[in-house]
Order: sequence, then structure tokens, then C-alpha cells
Amino acid sequence: MDSCEISLILPKPMLDAARQIARERDVSLGSLLRHALAEELRRATRNAKTPNRADEQLLGPLRALLAVDFGAAQGWADLQERLRAKGFALREAGGGLALHAHSDGTRLCKASELGHAYGSLMRRFGAPFPGHAHRHLADRLFGPPNDTGPPAGDPDEDFDVIERDQPFLSTR
Repeated sequence: MDSCEISLILPKPMLDAARQIARERDVSLGSLLRHALAEELRRATRNAKTPNRADEQLLGPLRALLAVDFGAAQGWADLQERLRAKGFALREAGGGLALHAHSDGTRLCKASELGHAYGSLMRRFGAPFPGHAHRHLADRLFGPPNDTGPPAGDPDEDFDVIERDQPFLSTR
């Protein structure tokens, strides 16, 4: 790469700070400035949007179109049915969910980008998304699955509710 010499006018406090950083990093002031400029050029020329992030122009209309369906759904099957009626489907995506076009399976956005995080939907529906491979969030919300469950009438599973007239914690 060919190099060219330039002249740069900086405010004294900025120059002093740059020299201090260069000394701490044991590099020349020129090397520090070249590195800083190279990083800024890299940031300016790359796509700032992550490849899995949906376009905001798509998200707004999708949020409006599906808000009632997400809000009124009583469970996973109900939500999927409502979305399918409008041409969409939820599918597992990493540790969460993504909205796909039902017709061809095109991934449109993450459910969280629509304002419906997987954890929130799980809490609301009281269960993880059917067949979701990532159990860590469900285990954290509901505890690990108990395949056998307690035998019917197990005395260790009985408990009494104790009501208190006074608050448990005092703010005094």
C-alpha cells in the first residue's frame, strides 16, 4: 500500500490525550491514528444491521397486522392457528422464535422484534413452544421436566396455604 504524508491540526487536549494513549500502548502517535482511522473506515463501510435483524420498514406493518393475534391467543396452538390464517407461522430459531411466511418458509423476523419475546410468551402460555430444542429458558421458568411425576395422593405433595393478616415484610 502506498503511503501519503498528511498534515493534521488537532486541539491541544486531544493531541495530549492521543499521545498518552500511544505511550500506554507503546506505539507511535502515527500508528495509533492510522489504527483509529482504519477502524472508523471499517465501521462506516460495513452494513450496520446484523444479517438476522429484520428491516424496520417490515416490522412496523407486521406488528400492527399481528398485534391482536398475539394478544388474544390463549396458547401455542391458538397462536399458530391465528398466524396461519394470515399466512405466517412461528418456528424455533436458536433460543427463541422467528416468524416465517407460511407459504414458502421465508424467515421474516424474530418474535422478539415484534415485541413478543419467547420467554414472555412461555410465561403467558405456561409452557415452552412445542418441540423447541432449547430447554434452558423453559427449565429456568418452570423447572426441569419431571417425566414420572409424583404418584397420585403422595403425602409429600400435599401442602397447606397459610394466610397472614399482617404483611410478611415490614417497610418500617
